[in-house]
Amino acid sequence: SGSQGLRMGMILFIVSEVMFFFAFFWAFFTSSISPVFNIGGVWPPTQIVAISPWGLPFVNTILLLSSGASVTWAHHAIIAGFKKEAMLGLNITLMFAVAFTAMQGFEYAGAPFSMSDGVYGSVFYMATGFHGFHVIIGTIFLAICTIRLYFDHFSRQHHFGFEAAAWYWHFV
Repeated sequence: SGSQGLRMGMILFIVSEVMFFFAFFWAFFTSSISPVFNIGGVWPPTQIVAISPWGLPFVNTILLLSSGASVTWAHHAIIAGFKKEAMLGLNITLMFAVAFTAMQGFEYAGAPFSMSDGVYGSVFYMATGFHGFHVIIGTIFLAICTIRLYFDHFSRQHHFGFEAAAWYWHFV
């Protein structure tokens, strides 16, 4: 059917996004596992003050993992025909998403290094910047789904637009 093509298209799109991010992980692990002489032979490089993973990055991880649970709750509510609960689940997901983006902006504003600080800065800002961009795109995708849910565009059986957004959100 037509929806099978959409499903396969979305799966292939997400697979291509995984490959895109794989390149950033490759750059990070290559640089960190075997740091070269000109950055001091250590990771992080000697002139870098790294951001602690137990501050804002940890809070942001909790926000995104929690948003995965709330979007799943919304999906189960759509399947069960519980529109009010689905709206609540999506609105909670959107609040987590906006909070994540605000926290990342706050993290960037206070970061002790910049994109021009060698391989560390460039890999950090390219990976987290593209991730943040994908979170913003996913937030827009889910916001449109929230509006569509409000206007009864989804049924218990037919809601692939939402499923595609949820798949994308879980990838993010």
